[in-house]
Formats: sequence, structure tokens, C-alpha cells
Amino acid sequence: MSDHPGTSDTPDPLDSFDEIIEAETTRDPDLAVIEAGSRTLRTQGGQPYADVPARPEDPEVDKALREVEAELASRWGETKLEPSVSRISALMDVLGEPQRSYPSIHITGTNGKTSTARMIEALLGAFELRTGRYTSPHVQSVTERISLDGAPVSAERFIETYRDIKPYVEMVDGQQEYRLSFFEVLTGMAYAAFADAPVDVAVVEVGMGGSWDATNVIDGDVAVITPIDLDHTDRLGGTPAEIAGEKSGIIKQDATVILAQQPVDAAQVLLKKAVEVDATVAREGLEFGVVDRQIAVGGQLLTLRGLGGEYTEVYLPLHGAHQAHNAAVALAAVEAFFGVGAQRAEPLDIDTVRKAFAAVSSPGRLEVVRRSPTIVLDAAHNPAGARATAEAVQEAFDFSRLIGVVGASGDKNVRGLLEAFEPIFAEVVVTQNSTPRAMDADELAAIAVEVFGEERVQVEPRLPDALEAAITLAEEEGEFSGGGVLVTGSVITVGEARLLLGKG
Repeated sequence: MSDHPGTSDTPDPLDSFDEIIEAETTRDPDLAVIEAGSRTLRTQGGQPYADVPARPEDPEVDKALREVEAELASRWGETKLEPSVSRISALMDVLGEPQRSYPSIHITGTNGKTSTARMIEALLGAFELRTGRYTSPHVQSVTERISLDGAPVSAERFIETYRDIKPYVEMVDGQQEYRLSFFEVLTGMAYAAFADAPVDVAVVEVGMGGSWDATNVIDGDVAVITPIDLDHTDRLGGTPAEIAGEKSGIIKQDATVILAQQPVDAAQVLLKKAVEVDATVAREGLEFGVVDRQIAVGGQLLTLRGLGGEYTEVYLPLHGAHQAHNAAVALAAVEAFFGVGAQRAEPLDIDTVRKAFAAVSSPGRLEVVRRSPTIVLDAAHNPAGARATAEAVQEAFDFSRLIGVVGASGDKNVRGLLEAFEPIFAEVVVTQNSTPRAMDADELAAIAVEVFGEERVQVEPRLPDALEAAITLAEEEGEFSGGGVLVTGSVITVGEARLLLGKG
């Protein structure tokens, strides 16, 4: 039987979509909680981490969380920036510098940051360290951004942390030209929660850039730079070298720098900064890397070369060469944290490494959420990410006909994203998500027609209609023909699609 929405006797989640979105329209788009539980496709491995929490079941807790979300939404959103760490530094000062009470691994780059952070967290946890992880943006709930011991903090803890620091936030607000932003307050909450836990190590992903990012009040023992490409060019610069200059700001005195493969001009900038601050550098392809990878059911089997030697038969339940490279970077970062290659020569325990990687998940990254036809969600939102996704789809899935559903943000290189997907999409359904940042569907369609040709483009402004249309197109050759749907273009689009497809 087809998995087309509405073919069963159960309530159709599409029917309630407008009501849910209407309830969310008074909130900042960066805080809109897409109320859809999810679990990525699993194979045998370790115990998977909790990924995306649903709304609290207790009405009082849910009410309190919504109040906190509303207060956060009254602040500058993540797309409005005043490049400075003065406000977050002032907040850290009045909080007693909580970010200095634990060592940290700091991660920047253009793509792969969140997946790499999750892998680092899994490895550290497998070696019995208590971890705190701070990542952005969230797929479903704002509470996802702050994790302890491999799982998002509970709604109760999120609320408590906000209330604990609120008086100090208001104190800093009164002393600064601009109030603390949404992201700055969340960063303060994360650092305070990690100190209160307390954690043994924090894994921190930058929001944007590096030098002036709110997270950059930590002195990361290990600085990780994932691949740099063009994104946020209006704020970070128009070349990889210029962007690398901003991102190099997380490299601190005497730190260890783990460099993923980079464009030559970006690598030059990063290496120069490392020399300036006496940082030790490990480079993918030289000191560490992917030795071998083979496609496996639900993921891939890797041989990784780390700083301490080779790690064979490492199963990673994620698709794509880019995730294998993320795994190599994560492994090197954890080795560096433990002093492998410097203070100690022996590698990490191979069985522990295997167990950790087998339990990794990365929601919204080539995540299969339905079969017949197969529907895959991927949060690629820039050309480099789209190219990696397109490659991975061709490698991991045997689609006879793939239909794209694309809803993108207006501030992205949408043409480049569509061009990356053009070779693998038989047709594309362009749409828009519910946030003000979304590119208008007709505007997106005009670009799509130039890339795909008019006969391959369908316009459905409402995401529920776009999903239905894509499923119908995928099934045109028959229910068992091997057709599929890939929903992509934005984290928000992916989150809303998860809701519509009844996850949670």
C-alpha cells in the first residue's frame, strides 16, 4: 500500500498543518518549534541518542516553555547581527565566567559542523566523559541546541536555566547599546548549564563565522575547522580566504587545530593564524583521514587513519562521503583532546570508537522518514552542501525517479543549490516554509525554470501540497518502481516536512 498521506483511516497530519502553523506565527522564525518527533533510520549499533524532543506533555511545563520562547523571540533573531563579543563577554563576567570551568572543543566551518559535533560528543561519551553540546540551528525544538550526556536538556531544565540567568541578562541589557540577542542569550544559557551540570568537556558549534561569534568567549583546547565554502558572504566575505579569516578567530594560543580538507586559499589563512598563536595543526589528508569506505546497509563501513594509527571496521550509520570525512575530523579532534599524537602514542581503544560511531545520528541529514515511496529529508541549504547531498543520494539510494521538494531561505544562493540538484531530480516541486525568511515560491520557481526547464518545475506554495504533488510524481511509474522524494533547501523546511509526514 502507498504511504501517500491520507490513504489510511488515521487522522491526516496534513489537515492540522495550517492550525499548527497559525499557532506559531506570533513567534520568531528561529524559535518556531516544529512539533514532530523523529528518529533517523537505524541499523545495529550502540544505543542511539535522543534526537528531537516533542513538546512537553505537562500543560504547565509547556506553557512555561512557550513563555520562555516568547521572551527569547522578543530579541534580535539570528539573522540580525552586530559583530561583537562585548555583550556576551559582559554576560559571562556577571555570571562568573562559567565557560572557563571546563575544557572545550570549538567547531566552525561552512558545512558539516553539527554532524561533526554529534560524532565528537558520541566519542567523548563512549569514553565515559560527561559532555555538553551546543549546536544550531534546531530542527524541531529550541531545547535541542543544549545537550547534556548526549541528549537535549529537558524542557524543565531549559526553563530553569533561563530563569536563573534572566536577572543577569537584564542587567547586561541595561548597560549595553543593544540588548543581548536571541543567540547570545542561548549561548549564555548553554555555558551556564554546562558549568552547573558540571560537564567534563563542552562541544561547541559556532553560530556564524568565528571571531565575533557569541560562542567565541571560550578558549577551545581543540579548534575544529570543517570544510569552508561560500555562505553568508554578505557578513563573512566573498572568497574562501576572507571567510577563513573570520573563522580562524576560534584558533587560540597553544591550541590544537584539526583542519578538514580546505580550498588552498582558505588553508593558507588558517595555517598562518595557527603559526601566529603557536597552535599545533593536524590536516586531513596528511596527519589523518579516510583510508577506505564501503557502502553498508543503512550507512557505511570505514577505515580511518587517526593521529594514533588506523581504526578499521568502523560502522557509521550515516550516508555520504562527506559524513565519512566528518567522522575522520571528529576522531582526530577527540584524539587531540586526549593527547594522542602528542603526550601519548597509542591510539584510542578501537572497540570504544566503533561503539561510539555506530550510535551516531544526525537528524535531517539524509534521514529516511517514510517508505513506498521513500521520502528522505536533508537540510542542505547552500551549493556545497547540496553537492555533497546529491553525491550521497546517488551512492546510497537506487532511485529510478527522484522528485525534489525545495523550500529555501531568501538570503541563500538558491541558483547554486538548484544547479547542484539538477542532475539527480527528474522533476522539482518548489514551495516555501512558513517563516518570513522563506523565499517566495513564485520567485523560487522563476529561478528553478531557468535551471530545470519549465516542463520539470511544479509550483506548490503550501508545503503540504508540495509533498502530495511530489509523492504523486514519484509514484507515476508504479508503486514499486523505485521512485523517491527528497525534501531539502532549509532546516525549517525539513522540520515542517517531518511534522507533515506524521513523525512524532
